[in-house]
Amino acid sequence: MHQSSTVPQEQPITRPADLAAELLATLRTSRPGGRTLLGLTGAPGAGKSTLARFLVATVNRAEGAGTAAYVPMDGFHLSNTQLDRLGLRHRKGSPPSFDARGYLALLERLAGDRFHDIYVPDFDRELDEPVAARHLVTPSTRLIVTEGNYLAADSPDWAKARSLLREVWYLDVDDELRTDRLVRRHQENGRDERAARDWVASNDQPNGEYVKLSRARCTRTIRVAELPQS
Repeated sequence: MHQSSTVPQEQPITRPADLAAELLATLRTSRPGGRTLLGLTGAPGAGKSTLARFLVATVNRAEGAGTAAYVPMDGFHLSNTQLDRLGLRHRKGSPPSFDARGYLALLERLAGDRFHDIYVPDFDRELDEPVAARHLVTPSTRLIVTEGNYLAADSPDWAKARSLLREVWYLDVDDELRTDRLVRRHQENGRDERAARDWVASNDQPNGEYVKLSRARCTRTIRVAELPQS
């Protein structure tokens, strides 16, 4: 991976396999014992988690299990209990509905602790709640791929988290395609089509417009032809 720059680089359509090959080349030439933290961001429905999982799986197939690890920002969703307490259930997925300082604390530990297993939370779409310790980072993990909407957001806690990442890639996807994916996702998780479209319009779209403002703070913009399967 190239060094960070202040202006995001426009990229043509890129094959996910080429991105994985780039990561492997970086790992094979990096100092022994080092650990790289890569961030993927983009608006809701951009395919961040799918691409992140593919990159991690590809690196692990090539270099051995545990070489790369997946760390989703979504594990730091506030629980529904806390969202109800704060009056934020209708804005679930918006910036204040996340524990940004908790995510920052995890990244600090991932960057600095190379001697212990580190357990990583996730978000369970069926439960519609965060769950603890679904993912694992071991002392031998050399690449961490973390993804989420707000990795390049303009606020102090997110900026501190971003400073721990070697790069942040912005995944750029047409709005129509993102909307289709989001509606389908919400239907798969129990909403009927009208409710799914209402949720996308009232919540996911405003969140997406906010995320778009962070694109200039990313080190690279990527577009992929299609989302891979790991």
